[in-house]
Amino acid sequence: MKTICKRTVCFFFHIHQPFRLKTYRFFNIGIDHNYYNEVQNRTIIEHIAHVCYLPANEVFMSLIRKLGAEFKVTFGISGTALEQLKKYVPEVIDSFRQLYKTGNVEFVAETYSNSLAMITHPAEYKRQVKEHEKTLDTLIGCKPTTLANANLLYSDLTAGIAQEMGFNTVLVEGAKQVLGWKSPNYLYVSRPYPAVRLLLRNSQLSDDISLRFPMREWDQWPLTAEKLMSWLDSIDKNQELVNLFMDYGALGEYPKSNAGIFRFMDTFIVKMIKSGKWIFRTVSEAAENIRPAASLDIPHYISWAGEERDLSAWLGNEMQLDALNTLYTAADIMENCEDKELLSDWSKLQTCDHFCYMSTKYMKESGKYRVFSPYSSPYEAFVNYMNILTDFLIRVKEYAAHNALSSMLRLVQNRENEGKKQQRYQPETI
Repeated sequence: MKTICKRTVCFFFHIHQPFRLKTYRFFNIGIDHNYYNEVQNRTIIEHIAHVCYLPANEVFMSLIRKLGAEFKVTFGISGTALEQLKKYVPEVIDSFRQLYKTGNVEFVAETYSNSLAMITHPAEYKRQVKEHEKTLDTLIGCKPTTLANANLLYSDLTAGIAQEMGFNTVLVEGAKQVLGWKSPNYLYVSRPYPAVRLLLRNSQLSDDISLRFPMREWDQWPLTAEKLMSWLDSIDKNQELVNLFMDYGALGEYPKSNAGIFRFMDTFIVKMIKSGKWIFRTVSEAAENIRPAASLDIPHYISWAGEERDLSAWLGNEMQLDALNTLYTAADIMENCEDKELLSDWSKLQTCDHFCYMSTKYMKESGKYRVFSPYSSPYEAFVNYMNILTDFLIRVKEYAAHNALSSMLRLVQNRENEGKKQQRYQPETI
């Protein structure tokens, strides 16, 4: 009997929620140091937890119980999402912990606040990744070996830092400007850092599920399990790895997307396994068990955002650049900061969502901007953020000045104490 060589599918779902900022006026600067809209943050994450995170986790737990080791899945959860879940909906963290205990689930490392620190301040980037690793260990009980950045932000620099920090695999967007004629359906390595393996997202198929599933105007609607399977089966047999990476919100959070999405996922996964042609693996398992096909040079940053797959969603206009550059003027001071409140605000203000809200890319597309931004315009987002940032930087400077004064006073005190010691132990003269 001829043995069928099974090909691999990797599911990766990302969970992130920013700390949304409250309306902060110019006259609040120097007076009000509480920057966050707690009611909005709590309302949003409780809603998403009950329409997406909890029911989706139940679907995956049911599949694991039914299929055993034949079904594997990988998750990424930002630190800011974990922080809010722990505070407002702790049962979600419990459900992720139970999934991890099955042995069929992997969690990846990332920046704690889903930030852009890698492109501006590598030392801060590494600090955030370590903080995220510590949080995952505390809340979930896992130690990740794979790295995935906010929105799959990646360049060769990422691979270098990943190798330095002990990660052997990085998740990457399968951007056309990088691949050219190549396919994302292979395992690659970084050319400058060949010890680091790269799993590339199949953008077309991932977006078919995460974006186009509820779109009745899509010429392939409705997407069925059988249809998606036929597309996978039609991929060249030599291409042995298909990475379906998407936002977890696609499973119930976004408008209309919850109409049949859980049933679709259950049916698709079961039928894929029963076909005998495909297996599901975690991303680290795929990296360990598949031979790399080639190496890739990616000198410029790419991401999974927008049609361009670049940084323009966050750094595409002067407002965004001004906000980011102003924020990171605090980086050197914050590197040695021990003030817990300042460190917490520093982390939350780095979340890339704040810069995305300032984007003018989507203003011509009616309604699209309002879907993901709490502001009426990108200009309102910019003014509100800069008011808060001004107050934050005042506090940072006061902290630095206080520390400098304290250090100076300690130095003076130490010198006085040394003088007293020398005077006390000076031998008497005859």
